Amino acid sequence: MTCCASIALSLHEPGSRRPGVDEIALASRDLGNGLRQITLSVPDMRCGSCMALLESTLGKHPEVHMARANLTAKRVTIHWQAENGSPPDFAALIGTIGYTAVLPAEGRDQPDGEVSGLLRALAVAGFCSMNIMVLSVSVWAGADPATRQTLHLMSAALALPAVIYSGATFYRSAWRALVHGRANMDVPVSIGVLLSFGLSVYDTFAEGRQAYFEASTSLLFVLLVGRTLDHLMRRKAHSAATALAEMMPKGSNVIRADGRIEYVPLNEIAPGTRTLIAAGDRIPADGTILSGQSELDRSLLTGESRWETVGPGGQVRAGDLNVGHPLTVEATAAPGDSTVAELHRMLEAVEDGRSEYRILADRAARLYAPVIHGLSVLTFLSWFAVTQDIHLSLTISISVLIIACPCALGLAVPMVQVVAARRLFIWGIVARDGSALERLAEIDTVVFDKTGTLTQYEPTLLTGNWTGPLEFSLAASLSRFSSHPMSRAIANYASRREWEALALDDVREIPGNGLEASFRGEVYRLGRAAWAASDNADDLTAAASTVVLTRQGEILASFVFGEKVRAGSAMAVQFLKSRGIAVEMLTGDVPEAALAVAREVGIDSVKAAVLPKDKAEAIEALRSVGCKVMMIGDGINDAVALKTAHVSMAPASGSDIGRSAADFILLNGDMDGIKLALTTAGRAAVLIRQNFALAIVYNACSIPLALLGYASPLIAAIAMSTSSILVVANAMRLEIGGTPPEREMRRINWSGVG
Repeated sequence: MTCCASIALSLHEPGSRRPGVDEIALASRDLGNGLRQITLSVPDMRCGSCMALLESTLGKHPEVHMARANLTAKRVTIHWQAENGSPPDFAALIGTIGYTAVLPAEGRDQPDGEVSGLLRALAVAGFCSMNIMVLSVSVWAGADPATRQTLHLMSAALALPAVIYSGATFYRSAWRALVHGRANMDVPVSIGVLLSFGLSVYDTFAEGRQAYFEASTSLLFVLLVGRTLDHLMRRKAHSAATALAEMMPKGSNVIRADGRIEYVPLNEIAPGTRTLIAAGDRIPADGTILSGQSELDRSLLTGESRWETVGPGGQVRAGDLNVGHPLTVEATAAPGDSTVAELHRMLEAVEDGRSEYRILADRAARLYAPVIHGLSVLTFLSWFAVTQDIHLSLTISISVLIIACPCALGLAVPMVQVVAARRLFIWGIVARDGSALERLAEIDTVVFDKTGTLTQYEPTLLTGNWTGPLEFSLAASLSRFSSHPMSRAIANYASRREWEALALDDVREIPGNGLEASFRGEVYRLGRAAWAASDNADDLTAAASTVVLTRQGEILASFVFGEKVRAGSAMAVQFLKSRGIAVEMLTGDVPEAALAVAREVGIDSVKAAVLPKDKAEAIEALRSVGCKVMMIGDGINDAVALKTAHVSMAPASGSDIGRSAADFILLNGDMDGIKLALTTAGRAAVLIRQNFALAIVYNACSIPLALLGYASPLIAAIAMSTSSILVVANAMRLEIGGTPPEREMRRINWSGVG
């Protein structure tokens, strides 16, 4: 849309208070190595020129390490070197160039008055414009001089409210820009409207044959129509990060030391704070349940629609929705350190990220001011030299300024990125990097880890052999003393059978080996055969997937475990193959276990017993021959390979290091997210190229027409508004279709705010 204009009807909206240095310090977070980060909302940012000005102004500050503006989300993220304790006064610095900066939470709390203000201005401009056109018909039909003069005066009276009220938005923005020594797109728009109105008033009192009041009012009407549509469409495509923040509570009831219950904002909740969570409230911070039993809806983070029953000692996460009874929860982390806060930062990172296409678009938008303003001046001088008509020369030069607005180019990439990131998050997939979608669309090879990626951590007990009920009772009794997945599997199996709970003595767990206890004076072990049975272990019982029960080294029972293949793994592999993508498995597990899983999911190329460094070297070898590799892994041992790959993905159940190394996080853990991510990335890449084509074709066709005088300011406004709306509408096509029925029940409900 028209660049840089402040849509708000006043310079400072109610409640849009400039944050102080202390508030910025409290709202910032530590990035390590002395760097801190703050994100500020800039409501009056409107185009690539605004982005460039904000980034360059902030970037010139000696303490600023990086400043990145996001046009669609209207925010700027700043990294600075925190050397002297207090941060720079970023809000004041942004104010020096004519913009208002507020903390994101304050910006979200303010009602969106833009639509109502735009509609009022649009109604006034539309009413005045249509009535002036009705009067103009009589003038064009050949009215006598007296009637023509009367109609011109009536048109002037009708145009005055539109020029003053509907044009106020543009005048404020233009004046603010000029006061701060810069020009924006509302400068030529304001000049065009006022000049057209002023010349028409002059022609009226000079009793000229023509007056162009309809030109100024129609220009305002068209610009406001385009701006209103653009605002409505951008609001519909609001970012996933914003939507996630809106779903979280603004505060919580805390229980003070004296028993008082007091509502406090989120930033006052710290580890150790006791909070009272009523039914229907969302958990504000990660914590432990002290009292109460209830059911939690955890679909915000997991995508699972099934409620989970919790009680004292149970762990809760920020974002969980309490749907049952009141709970008393002790916070174990500050809200800013919760899982949902980490997801929010990931979403902001992908929306602020710069892909190659976006870097190209931003550079083109930054060239707008010097190139187009220079071209406009040259156009005026050329036409005036030829025609000696200052009115015509000014009109054509203003048309060039309006029609050459780079808004379509500036919106081409970020609109698609925001819609794609939101769509993926609804499906339980989080992108961590702005260029990840672009890279994902390019892959031709996928490499899977096995354990924890294609399979789940919980082992399944396949078979068990024991000599009698006593031996099984011994194994079941021992298994209750460990939380190891294999011990839990034996305990779960035992819970469905009859057995006798035995009194064991001297029970101890040997990490990495198993359990040991005394019973009736003899030592029993339950664990790895190499440890429990020593020399009596054969090839079968020595396998990592087998646990044995021994007495003094003699094997009494054996339990064979299998890995449960993660949901959607086979379908994901089949989908990848159908698209001609090569699929391989790299795992540190033994060949037998690796081949068994590979056969089940349909992978033909398997490399087992691979060390972490070997995984990274294998990925690098594939890249060296031109392969665009996606690595999918979850553990610490996959981190280097995940970073080495062209693009990477990890289930949310993986290690912290594995998740931090990946470009995409599968919140649900299901491998069918691969298909969803690839499909979305492919469609996003197509839409970005289409948006670029639309923007380039528009500028290539429209600017020459304006230079040659074939486009009036009104036609220029229509063309410029249409180009921006087309780009936004094209990006919104990503929201249409493509949701597999089996995934529909796990989509996140964005309508409910806890």
